Amino acid sequence: MKIIASAALACTLAVASALAAIAAAAGIPAYAGPAAPVSSPRATAVFAGGCFWGVDAVFKHVKGVVDVVSGYSGGSAATARYPIVGTGVTGHAESVEVTYDPSKITYADLLQVFFGVAHDPTELDRQGPDYGTQYRSVVFYADDGQKVVAERYIAQLDRAKAFAKPIVTEVSALKGFYPAEAYHQNFLERHPDNPYIVYNDLPKLARLKQDFPDRYRPL
Repeated sequence: MKIIASAALACTLAVASALAAIAAAAGIPAYAGPAAPVSSPRATAVFAGGCFWGVDAVFKHVKGVVDVVSGYSGGSAATARYPIVGTGVTGHAESVEVTYDPSKITYADLLQVFFGVAHDPTELDRQGPDYGTQYRSVVFYADDGQKVVAERYIAQLDRAKAFAKPIVTEVSALKGFYPAEAYHQNFLERHPDNPYIVYNDLPKLARLKQDFPDRYRPL
């Protein structure tokens, strides 16, 4: 599968140092502020935290999550294609769209998983040795409620010194989410022996199960 191999090369560069990112947020506190109001039985959240294979896999194992799609946010529809996004000049970040049931899990709960397990929010325009704005850390908010919760939670984590370095995660308005190519979807489930999955993502799932046992679900 030549096209999968080429995608794997770009994401697999993070293998050697990814374990450090997984360990960076031991025991980060839950959000201490008021919840974002939700009036619908389904809500969505969009996060960017490096190569989307791992972020996608983490959220698929969270109770209350209904669906996760890997894709691109931050740029235009015309440039939402992997080879172009990989140039780092499109404005896009590799992202995931998380659809969830607010009666079972809150937006703040998802943020705690995002910051505590899914990626390292202290790395600027990179994750591990993967460099470029397409690997930056972003919370893309869909409304003012999400914006307020995200900003307050980041400030709370910085005050608590939850990480050794300051959080550099952007909080940006969601202008569009564009699903990635089919070969990127459900990558962990379809390629569990891929080196990136084995050395980078499977430890994240183990960490999710360890730190959030009440939220973890097997697939």
